[in-house]
Amino acid sequence: MFFLFLGIFAIVIGASVAKANPNLANFGKIARYIGVFIILAGLSTSCFVQIQPGEVGVKTLFGQIQSGILTEGLNFINPLVEVKRFDVRTQNYTMSGVHDEGAKVGDDAIRVLTADGLEVVIDLSVLYHIVPDRAPEILRNIGGREVITDKIIRPMARTKIRDNAVYYDAIALYSTKRDEFQQKIFQNIEKDFTSRGIVLENILIRNISLPESVKLTIESKINAEQESQKMRFVLDKERQEAERKRVEAQGIADYQRILTSTLTDKLLQYEQIKAQRELATSANAKVVVMGAGKSAPILIGQ
Repeated sequence: MFFLFLGIFAIVIGASVAKANPNLANFGKIARYIGVFIILAGLSTSCFVQIQPGEVGVKTLFGQIQSGILTEGLNFINPLVEVKRFDVRTQNYTMSGVHDEGAKVGDDAIRVLTADGLEVVIDLSVLYHIVPDRAPEILRNIGGREVITDKIIRPMARTKIRDNAVYYDAIALYSTKRDEFQQKIFQNIEKDFTSRGIVLENILIRNISLPESVKLTIESKINAEQESQKMRFVLDKERQEAERKRVEAQGIADYQRILTSTLTDKLLQYEQIKAQRELATSANAKVVVMGAGKSAPILIGQ
């Protein structure tokens, strides 16, 4: 468009100069040639626009949005048309309490009140992309790509999180109900995004920070549970050891009872003979056996 106006300006100046001074007619002719060349060059460049991969273009003519979109590659257009570009790839909008980590500098975490009246701080990431065919509708109803996050993504995500957090206790939100809470937020936001031509891909709760008093309570509870588990382990071990000793004592008692019931005079005499035989065959002792019976003395000489 700039070259078009520049060419027209050159033609007008050349014609004006030639009319005012006939001696400069050649200058006016050259100016007209230059102006025509600039106009043709401007038209040729304005008739083509290149859309990068992952983008679509929306055409506007004198403020009026045209139907259809321009896809990636080289497109032929009306030279008077202005093209607004939209990125249709996955976008990540993060709201975090860590400095320089989120989309906004500083603490941008979401502070919500839970069902038990405690304030919980949530870090959140929203993954989304624009529906390519609905880019003209988005431009008409919302605006360019630079305002989508401020008008739709950010306020809607923060509002839905606060609306749903009031149904959960702080500790449940931090532990057992975290996935359920995340899924419920996703379902609520997805409907509103879809109606505006935006696809919600995922909601990621990156961190949930509890009040310091609640953290201390949780830590005390965990320590108490660990001590309880340790004590149960010790008691179980002692019970097993007591059971082992009882079984061992019972075995000894049974052995002695059986031995006592089977111990006779003949058995004792037999055991005595065996002992005497072993002593007699020993290389380090000489054995002399005198007498007979259970009271037979044994004399051992070296």
